[in-house]
This record gives sequence, C-alpha cells and structure tokens, in this order.
Amino acid sequence: MAMQDDQRVSWPGTPVPRSFFERPAVTVAPRLLNKILACADGRSGRIVEVEAYAGSVDPAAHTFRGKTPRNAVMFGPPGHMYVYFTYGVHWCCNCVCKPAGQGVLIRALEPLHGLDIMREVRTAGTRDRDLCRGPGRLTQALGIRGAQNGIDLVNAREGFAIVDDGMKPPRGLLGTPRVGIRVGVDLPWRWRAPNNPYVSGPMAAG
Repeated sequence: MAMQDDQRVSWPGTPVPRSFFERPAVTVAPRLLNKILACADGRSGRIVEVEAYAGSVDPAAHTFRGKTPRNAVMFGPPGHMYVYFTYGVHWCCNCVCKPAGQGVLIRALEPLHGLDIMREVRTAGTRDRDLCRGPGRLTQALGIRGAQNGIDLVNAREGFAIVDDGMKPPRGLLGTPRVGIRVGVDLPWRWRAPNNPYVSGPMAAG
C-alpha cells in the first residue's frame, strides 16, 4: 500500500522518529507499549504486548545464525517492518531495531479505530477483544502480509506507521518469558500492558 508524497494521512498521533528504534530490542520493546500501530485506511490499535529478539545473542531470533534472504530486512535500517509467515498459517510483524539483526515482535493490539473493517476481514463472529489479540490475528485485522515486509514505519509513506499519541508506557514493568519458542525460553523479554484484556493468553499484571 504505497502512499504518494502528496497524499495526506490523518494518523492518530505523531510518527515515532527513527532514533526511537536505533537502540537494542530489549530497550525498545517495553517502550513500544501504548504506542499505536496504524494503517493509512484508518485502522489502528494500541500496542499492548511485545517480545524482543536480540539477534546473534538470542537463539530464538530468526537472525541468530546470520543474514539470509528471508531475514535480510532485519539487517537493514531501524524502523522498518519485518514480516514473516509462520506455521504455514499466519503473518507476524516486527519492528527492526539496532544493532543489526534485532527486532521487536508486536504480539497484541487494543483496537482503536476502524473496527468495522477489522470485523470484515477477521473470522465471522470474532469478539472485539479477539480482533488483534495475538500476532497472527493483528496482522489479519490490519491487512499486514508479505507485501509489507521491509516498509518504512518512520516515513509513514507506505501505508503503515507507529505513532505516539502522548500516552506513556506503563511503569514498573517486569519482563516475562516469551511464548511459542523452543530455545531462549527463560529470557524475560516479553512485556504486556498490566491488566489489559487485549493481551494474548491469560490476562496478567506484568
């Protein structure tokens, strides 16, 4: 969904600057909570759950063994979107960070705008709570697929952006182990907005 330079999109906040992503994934991840992942067609959701993946020092990262055609975006400029297909079922989206090979998986959103469109593209009868509760559900709800791999979330000209509407990240967060992985399972690099019903899995305080 490429945007022309002369098209003006009313984003629900100010696009996050590139400097925000020019830090290690474990620094960026908890600070992404309460930012907004937005689509130019009006769909958006507040980020309420994330996981950090730390490249060559993280055996669970796609980039642990180095650069490949599949993960090449992760070795490019920070602030771009890395999208991959998993389990032969759904897409997952990540924010590229720095150093090269590091990124943050966006695991869940609290839907804010464009819920009517989300309901149309998600499974019939899906509760609003479940529209974006999980990495595969949120990409379906926002229309993120392989075509979005590599787009720049900072310049906000390719249909998607991460924006800040002034809501601060939660304070005093404690990281918890990531889910859906078989290695690096003890690293506490998953963060969730406390007591938020839109996080994936059981609701938790941390």
